[in-house]
Amino acid sequence: MSRQEEILDGLYEHTMVGEAAEVKALTQEGIALGMDPITLLFDGLIPSLQEVGRLFEIGEYFVPEMLVAARAMQGAMAILRPLMVDKGAKPLGKVVMLTVKGDVHDIGKNLCNIMLEGEGFEVFDLGVNVKPESIVTAVQQHQPQLLGFSAFLTTTMPFFKSNIAALTEAGLRDKVKIMVGGAPVTQEFADQMGADGYAKDASSCVRLAKRLMADLGYDVDLDAENQRASALAAAVGAVEAMMMKADGHAKADE
Repeated sequence: MSRQEEILDGLYEHTMVGEAAEVKALTQEGIALGMDPITLLFDGLIPSLQEVGRLFEIGEYFVPEMLVAARAMQGAMAILRPLMVDKGAKPLGKVVMLTVKGDVHDIGKNLCNIMLEGEGFEVFDLGVNVKPESIVTAVQQHQPQLLGFSAFLTTTMPFFKSNIAALTEAGLRDKVKIMVGGAPVTQEFADQMGADGYAKDASSCVRLAKRLMADLGYDVDLDAENQRASALAAAVGAVEAMMMKADGHAKADE
């Protein structure tokens, strides 16, 4: 195993358990060795954050574990941010994201937001417990190509259908492609609800979003080098926003 591979493995493992000093040191070493920030971020740090989010959603991690993992990333973000210059790349597309009515779980959705923004999408996050009428208003306001519904509870999954019905009634259903996901959601359920696509995790969410954009006739084969810096900056900003949210959860529990 090369030292670069060891660094990526170390970033993943140390972030998972909240060892901030080790995460910062490995990030510094990676940059010194000439590793690309996108590699450090998307092959080391974000996969670890995805796993933390997954463990949180299934009840194996709690707010303290999520918080120390997020804080462990702060040192890495301080190193990576100055290396990322916004070149003003045109957004790949607009996406409205939300957790459905009655559901307040958002870690998985937030991870999808990070990955989507990192790939150049402009994301409008409506938050959690979002009512169908608020979704209609958001689609009218932002005019997105894509709309993402998340549900963590089996009791809230039927709101996928309610949301789609509200969009149909407002004459907006044919104007957006709808993606759905969440721990209990399956491809079969997505098909039953009338969604345009299902994603089981953040990485597949990005792939689905690109495919749907291509289906709509958009050119998704953009020059990665022209977008890379702005995409990375967006990803880092999204990660830091998640850190702030983790802090807020912790304070609310005190």
